[in-house]
Amino acid sequence: MEFRIINYKNSQRTGVITTSRGVIHTPAFMIVGTQGTVKAMSPDELKEIGAEIILCNTYHLYLRPGHEIIGRLGGLHSFINWNFPILTDSGGFQVFSLSSLRNITEQGVEFRSHLDGSLHFISPEKSMEIQLTLASDIAMAFDECTPYPADYEYVLKSSSLTNDWAKRCKAFHEKNNIQNQALFGIIQGGMYKDLRMMCLNELTSIGFDGYAIGGLSVGESKEEMYEIIEYIGNKMPFESPRYLMGVGDLRDVLKAVENGFDMFDCVMPTRNARNGTLFTSTGKISIKRTEYKDDPNPLDSECGCYTCRNYSRAYLRHLFLAREILSMRLNTIHNLYFYLNFFRNMREAAEIGRFRDFKNHWEGILEQDS
Repeated sequence: MEFRIINYKNSQRTGVITTSRGVIHTPAFMIVGTQGTVKAMSPDELKEIGAEIILCNTYHLYLRPGHEIIGRLGGLHSFINWNFPILTDSGGFQVFSLSSLRNITEQGVEFRSHLDGSLHFISPEKSMEIQLTLASDIAMAFDECTPYPADYEYVLKSSSLTNDWAKRCKAFHEKNNIQNQALFGIIQGGMYKDLRMMCLNELTSIGFDGYAIGGLSVGESKEEMYEIIEYIGNKMPFESPRYLMGVGDLRDVLKAVENGFDMFDCVMPTRNARNGTLFTSTGKISIKRTEYKDDPNPLDSECGCYTCRNYSRAYLRHLFLAREILSMRLNTIHNLYFYLNFFRNMREAAEIGRFRDFKNHWEGILEQDS
């Protein structure tokens, strides 16, 4: 993996990540395909709307269908018929958020599957083995996602454990001489700035291809999130991609890009689509509202997606209320197109020195939705 910064001004930056399977223009939105599929979308449809990378989940694919099966069938790209870059997360967040029974030790985490209650154990080495078998282009180091709220002593212990696991993940990569898979380290530390810096310093001394911020958007206030984003963003290595994990609210994205972040992922556009909440150039709308009952207009007159080119708000409302599968498909196509177009326009604004105007414009629109 190579990362090249194209434009840098006032902390905002645009760049290109180059992998053996394609390029990713940054700032980039990674569409979430948790179980090897983006809900309601085919790989061809993802390509048509301009997706350059998707994110798949190590925990879920380990439990079902199993990474060994995927490996025997040629790896994740072949299994899901997606020939562009894939990032796999480490599974750490899901272990801690989905398992009702887990035991964390220095060696790893013992947990019960949320599917059938069966007992499993994932260590840093096991997470790396799973991701290597999946053959993703970017793998994430195994970490403990620090909960919120948490006291200082707990976060210190948790962050130190995450750093120790990061060393073991890097050692696994080096021992196995892995060439075609980049490895990102994850900076934890909760809401404590000194612990964030401790993690950052230790991870940069180990050396990773990219660096991510974990443990945000887990229940803290916007003010607390923004304080950490502003504090840590431009302290991260300049020459490496900076990834803000699990953050996709567009106001949060604007704040993060303003502070030098390059990569984002979130289920917000797909989950909202399935629930009938759609993003437009004038703000979010709920398609179930009575006012759209006989509205002949497209969802967004400024949008060029398949849904807006072909269907009215009245029809989209009808599909949603009738619980038709097509509703989820058309809504998802639109929301993902909107997100990718938002990021494309944001990159263009940054490259011509108009990021501030872009941010101010969208903050005015997004403020109406809050």
